Amino acid sequence: MKRLIIIICLLVTSIAPALGADQHLANPRTMKFPELNFQIPTAERVVLECGMPVYLLRDTELPIINMTAMVRTGSVYEAVAKSGLAGMTGIVMRSGGAGGAAPEKMDDELEFMASAVESGIDSDMGTVSLTSLKKNFSRTLQIFTDVLLRPDFSEKRVEIARSQMIENLRRQNDDPKEIADREIIRAIYAGHPLGEVATFGSVSSITRQDLIDFHRRYFRVDNMILAVSGDFDRSELLAKLNSAFPPEKNHSTLLLPEVPQPRQKFQGEVLYGRKDASQTVIRMGHLGLSKDTPDLYAVRLLDYILGGSFTSRLTMEIRTNLGLAYSVGSRFDIGRRFTGSFIAETETKAGSTVKTIGLMKDIITRLTKEPVSDGELNAAREYMINSFIFGFISPASIVTQRARLEYYGYPDGYLEKYRDNIARVTKMDILNAARKYLHPDAFKLVVVGDAAKFDRPLSTLGNVKELDLTLNIPE
Repeated sequence: MKRLIIIICLLVTSIAPALGADQHLANPRTMKFPELNFQIPTAERVVLECGMPVYLLRDTELPIINMTAMVRTGSVYEAVAKSGLAGMTGIVMRSGGAGGAAPEKMDDELEFMASAVESGIDSDMGTVSLTSLKKNFSRTLQIFTDVLLRPDFSEKRVEIARSQMIENLRRQNDDPKEIADREIIRAIYAGHPLGEVATFGSVSSITRQDLIDFHRRYFRVDNMILAVSGDFDRSELLAKLNSAFPPEKNHSTLLLPEVPQPRQKFQGEVLYGRKDASQTVIRMGHLGLSKDTPDLYAVRLLDYILGGSFTSRLTMEIRTNLGLAYSVGSRFDIGRRFTGSFIAETETKAGSTVKTIGLMKDIITRLTKEPVSDGELNAAREYMINSFIFGFISPASIVTQRARLEYYGYPDGYLEKYRDNIARVTKMDILNAARKYLHPDAFKLVVVGDAAKFDRPLSTLGNVKELDLTLNIPE
């Protein structure tokens, strides 16, 4: 038998080259493929008896159910004197027990069921999420609704959250990158709630009652959207959701506080943070645009060409050609509710600080002077269109994305028209967008490092304002 196997192997190896001798090897550069025809997945939208919108997408591949509640709240609604309140509320909603269950008991029960319930609040959205095995969904849903609507805010857990936030404040200046990231946002959004940061004083002043009041004001069934995916029976699920979220009686109409848009004031500024380090951290930028601008699609392609890819202009020049940085890039953060920002960033050795800043500004300025090349435009369009599919990698991501579009008020058909809108962008569209949304002379420039080691004084770039990195830790 062994000899037979050896003979067969020899015959195969001798015949294969002969069979392939007349075949031409395929050239990957000339290979043709059929056009990708990707149909955007949809989710069903229903409205509960209480009026809450719910997006549903059934998937029976695994016996798991995922749910996310999106709540119209955020740190933009904090008083300056209470900065950090929203974030602390989001933490203690989950960690502080709910529905009368002690925090430790709730933790143990979720762990025993292999379930997860998490909560958090960022600048313009609060979320509570659930992941559960199908067999444990009913009980996990009860805990989820308790965390969402009936948190207990254990005094002990409030103090733990406060201590953690204060400790984070103590360490906030340890990392030069964190300093630069914080200060560029503060500079861009100066005078706006998006530019406020928590302080020792604001965190210390937050009380348990502040958390209760903040939660009570915003976490209501008429102020949220649900997204549910997984292995569920539609009728049973809707019955459970209607039971979990009954209509609220004698509830006053919710009026969200008015938060203005950031002021469009383009004025250059050089901010320096003194830090003993061999590398310099550089951030530069200004206000950008919102999702409602018709230039959105041109800006997406501009983003990719300038600093949003490994072959971008910033990367190729600063990193590849000159070796001045390991990582360099830029990004328009498109505002969903408020005007977004444009930020370019890198880290370089101290001795090339001012040179690198000048090169980055020159590269950005060049985009406002002349059209991009055909190759750049085609590569950016192909990437944006072909990578679109990766926004729909799981049922949870699909249904959550649909809910987010409604939450932020995107127009109907936004996803369906996205690729066509990208495909229609021209070189002149990108040039016009660059001229409209890029203002290198008005950049807020944040530099964190050791000025004594810089190649040239920062003052050659303008008047320098030194950042006060003193912590002023209370006794």
